[in-house]
Amino acid sequence: MRTVMWFISFAVTLIGTIPKLWHVKSLESRGKQEECEKYIHQVTSKWARGTIKHSGSTIQVHGIENIPQEGAVVFISNHQGNFDIPILISYIDKPKGFIAKIETLRIPIVRNWMHLIHCIFMDRSTLKGSAGAIIEGINLIKNGHSLVIFPEGTRSKGIQMGEFKSASFKLATKPKVPIVPITINGSYKIMEQNNNKIKPAKVDLYVHPAIETKDLSKEELEQLPEKIYKLIASKLHS
Repeated sequence: MRTVMWFISFAVTLIGTIPKLWHVKSLESRGKQEECEKYIHQVTSKWARGTIKHSGSTIQVHGIENIPQEGAVVFISNHQGNFDIPILISYIDKPKGFIAKIETLRIPIVRNWMHLIHCIFMDRSTLKGSAGAIIEGINLIKNGHSLVIFPEGTRSKGIQMGEFKSASFKLATKPKVPIVPITINGSYKIMEQNNNKIKPAKVDLYVHPAIETKDLSKEELEQLPEKIYKLIASKLHS
């Protein structure tokens, strides 16, 4: 019953954001870009937090003081389940987009908001599509926007992490912005562990201290994916 009610709430509240999309267009047409960005962040954070609330889950955030307040960063996180994105949108209080699957564009209204928060849509079926998304992401970050990447490429649906794809780290190392590693522990218990039925779960979100990339040697750059993998894995527990 909770799963049915959650999907009804998801649809109803999503439709309820349509007037807010009109307000965004109004702000853009009047050239109020800074006010517009703040409004988009406020609306999406509130909506995402509502999806978590309706699941009955609780999120405990550790290390929130490690979120940089100024400048673009790349958040690198493990990926346990479908609720990871709303968790990061609502509990990491910094405007950011995501490297998302191109299939997400099929979801009405969601795709509008994802464009507005500066998401990059990656077609993983071709090398050209993946490479193009990384180049687009690098340019976005150079323009001052933060991004979240899941270097596993797909949900682990459990406690064990998949292999990190090192190419995704170029999003941080090319524009030389800080990396903020994040560990999500327990989000798979909300949905994936239950044959896609939604159940309440306790999720721990660990924000690790930022890692600078601008002065790293070639050797340090090569070791960076493994270093961050181990750091994220250090907070995983059943």
